[in-house]
Amino acid sequence: MVTNRNIDAVLRTLARLIRQWEEPVVGRYRTDPFTTLISCLLSLRTKDATTRAASERLFRVARSPRQLLALDVRRIERLIYPVGFYRTKARTLRAVCRTLLARYGGRVPDTLEELLTIKGVGRKTANLVITLAFRRDGICVDTHVHRISNRWGYVRTTTPERTEMALRRLLPRRHWQRYNDLLVTFGQHLCHPTSPWCSRCPLEGPCAQRGVIRSR
Repeated sequence: MVTNRNIDAVLRTLARLIRQWEEPVVGRYRTDPFTTLISCLLSLRTKDATTRAASERLFRVARSPRQLLALDVRRIERLIYPVGFYRTKARTLRAVCRTLLARYGGRVPDTLEELLTIKGVGRKTANLVITLAFRRDGICVDTHVHRISNRWGYVRTTTPERTEMALRRLLPRRHWQRYNDLLVTFGQHLCHPTSPWCSRCPLEGPCAQRGVIRSR
């Protein structure tokens, strides 16, 4: 089982392991808060390869709230298709940009509390912007982080929101910024939702394998 007695060693092992794989697509835009925010919104319920292509198409045309608002919703839809719920996301992107211009002069706010006041921005997105773009402490919990943290036995929770709160209480703060990067990459390539590659995993020892019915 993964606990705070071995979490440092576990995360060091993951950091070495994931060097062989490409980082999640949102990480490519970590130098700019606006593109971090937009690519994260595009990534929701969408595979990384699709998000990567859609982000590249969109950012070739618009890399600021004002530029994106200059595009009509139909063009945004065409640029981001086939991300999941692309029609809804096109409207959400425009609404987010209007809010950024009206409230913040086009700047992406740098606090979790402010980001969460923007319609369409949830806790996962807000935490990712905070940690990636602003290099501040936050815990971004998506399905990979929720699943793996529970699979390890590190937390026992039923929803990503509860996992975030549990990790805020339990996870040493020095790991907050990197935790999502590590677990998402690990989850995409090895610790799959069904039939994870336990035989190839260097964490097979400490992992409690909770919820694992079949593995390879």
